[in-house]
Amino acid sequence: MKTALFALLIGLGAAFSAPIAAQDDIFPLTQPVELDPANPDTSEVGELIWRGGLVIEPGEAEIGGISGLEWHEDRLFAVIDDGRWMTMTPDEFDGRLINLTAITIAPLLDERGRRLRGKEDSDAEAITRMADGSWLVAFERDHRIWRYSADFASAAASYPADLSGLVSASAENNGIETLVVSGDTLILCGEFVDGARANCRGIEGGVNTDIAIAAPIGEYNPVPTDAACASNGTCYVLLRDYTPGVGNHVAIVAIEPGKQPKVIAAFDPSLTIDNFEGLAVREQYGKTYLYIVSDNNFSSGQRTLLLKFEIKAAVAPVQPVEAVAPEPVVDYETVDVVLATTLGDITLRIETERAPITSANFLRYVDEGRFDGTVFYRAMQLNREPQPNGLIQGGTQFDPKRILPGIPHEPTTQTGLSHTHGALSMAMGDPGTANGDFSIMLQDQTGLDADPNATEAVWRNGYAVFGYVIDGMDVVYAIHAQPADPNKGEGVMRGQILAEPVEIVTARRAPAG
Repeated sequence: MKTALFALLIGLGAAFSAPIAAQDDIFPLTQPVELDPANPDTSEVGELIWRGGLVIEPGEAEIGGISGLEWHEDRLFAVIDDGRWMTMTPDEFDGRLINLTAITIAPLLDERGRRLRGKEDSDAEAITRMADGSWLVAFERDHRIWRYSADFASAAASYPADLSGLVSASAENNGIETLVVSGDTLILCGEFVDGARANCRGIEGGVNTDIAIAAPIGEYNPVPTDAACASNGTCYVLLRDYTPGVGNHVAIVAIEPGKQPKVIAAFDPSLTIDNFEGLAVREQYGKTYLYIVSDNNFSSGQRTLLLKFEIKAAVAPVQPVEAVAPEPVVDYETVDVVLATTLGDITLRIETERAPITSANFLRYVDEGRFDGTVFYRAMQLNREPQPNGLIQGGTQFDPKRILPGIPHEPTTQTGLSHTHGALSMAMGDPGTANGDFSIMLQDQTGLDADPNATEAVWRNGYAVFGYVIDGMDVVYAIHAQPADPNKGEGVMRGQILAEPVEIVTARRAPAG
């Protein structure tokens, strides 16, 4: 059966990450949180813009004890202070953290390749990724730094680093809480603030450079618990203080090359904070994001929070531009159609002049009520930016009581239309077979346009665009976000079929005017 763009994924080249190592896959339970519970409209703190947050429920996997955080490829890496490492894959919409799609957890190994045993050996507190892909993990109690392979599958190897003066002999759990690599420099910090001595150290080529980092919040002096660096060399340090009877205070300090450390955000107990011990930097589309995570100490009295922020960008001065004559506006003939779905209305603008054959076919289905009671049944996810990405698909699904004969193919080289954001495209197997199934693009998918130079016929012909969504893309996104059944679908469509399809209740021409 050839419903709906069977060859699509091959042409789009969707990227999926291979498994990192043998590990437990967990589908976490989360609850959204606001930055300020008393004022849900609060969207900024200092130089940070709120981009969503979650409480991660412990569940049967006993998720908690998270210390240290690092962004790599498409997920967050962390260590747990009971001797495990983990990944978290965020689910985001328009840059906002809304959920986690998966968590994986696996054991850290010792120097003989065995699982860590006992609190003395397994108290992992910090993680960072080296330029060669290997990982460094710092431990408390038995104060040390171990090096692991890129997939964490090999035995640990001791990593030589001067920890003197950064770990406390009197408090076994006051050790290296912060590890980060910036260029060729490894930066590590002890869990203290002391005006008489430096609490951080940079190590490069065997040379140590002491660094003092502090961020007093009134009478409170939070201590470093993690750090991460951006590609421009700016490093961000997370500091935390807990005072019994008062609560937590948190600060984030930015250290730009050649400049003094600067506090960019300070959180008091009125905000959604907890025992934050992990910070990661993610750079995307010219923006810099910070994720911070808390260690619940495996206690029912604390939470595992994962929060996301965007760092405010400096506003560049506006440069004058030379005025140019605007292109003439061509007003092509169109017809608007409203799809009323169980998740809301989607308004389509059908290009009757530029794609007359395909538009006439679609409007016949509308006018004869052939779409009424059909469904959006497919959501193809593309793992590339911007997110969400892919397409949704719906229609008659070869129902013999609904479908009409196939129509001649109108390639985009003929219509001048393109598979851009919100485009409507006919599903088909071969040219001339399109009937009553169609797709909506979530983002630009211009690789589906006709390419006269392509060697394969399917890409020379491309797919037929015949309109665009002009209102209701939020409904398109909502349909795309519906859970898929991993066991449904054939070939490349396996895992893309919605567990509960979204009904197209009616499809009608919009009232004139």
